Amino acid sequence: MRLSELLFTQGFGTRRQVASLIASGRVRLGGLPVDDPDTPFQGERGEPFEVDGERWTFQPTALVLLHKPAGHECSLRPQAHPSVLSLLPAPLRQRGVQPVGRLDADTTGLLLLTDDGRLNHRLTSPRHHVHKVYEVQCAHPVDAALVRRLLDGVELRDAPGERVRPLACEATGPTQIRLTLDEGRYHQVKRMVAAAGNRVAALHRSRFGPLELPASLEPGQWCWLDPALLQDAPDLGR
Repeated sequence: MRLSELLFTQGFGTRRQVASLIASGRVRLGGLPVDDPDTPFQGERGEPFEVDGERWTFQPTALVLLHKPAGHECSLRPQAHPSVLSLLPAPLRQRGVQPVGRLDADTTGLLLLTDDGRLNHRLTSPRHHVHKVYEVQCAHPVDAALVRRLLDGVELRDAPGERVRPLACEATGPTQIRLTLDEGRYHQVKRMVAAAGNRVAALHRSRFGPLELPASLEPGQWCWLDPALLQDAPDLGR
């Protein structure tokens, strides 16, 4: 792979823009400046390069885990709040990464973004039943009766006659519960808790399939993920 092709695939601009970027000496390989767009690049995953002093590695597929803060929309065309994409560097936005599913603007926690449409579809398709774990701060005290009502199933307005229930529910504090779901209905956690007689004051997603939000990742920060962590998972619900 030529260096100019590398930068193009990694979202650093159009072919003309990346050629200019290289010619101006703003790209380094192995710590050395390179000004020839035709310089060969091995293309192996993890091989580092630098653009404007920032270190990058070649990623055939962009898959990132973002610690979503409150006040950001999972939308390419946000209306009331900034998009989560504004938290990512320009090359990732240029590559066309999109959120895997959605979290409400006021919901925090684990959010995946990828430029792989097939992977995105697999992770959001209802038939794959991907498990998602939510930490729920309730507005009122939590008791065993609330947990039981949720486990028995509640009826939502858009699904009359149907009992919607979590895969698991447990109290984790005087006003906290942990819910595990394998579907993603509109405002599902908030509506389930309301139907059970309480109200969600704050909502945080801590797990998505086999992935857990790293404790070291602060709100607004992101990290690369190896797509094989999800593509090779035999059961994303585990």
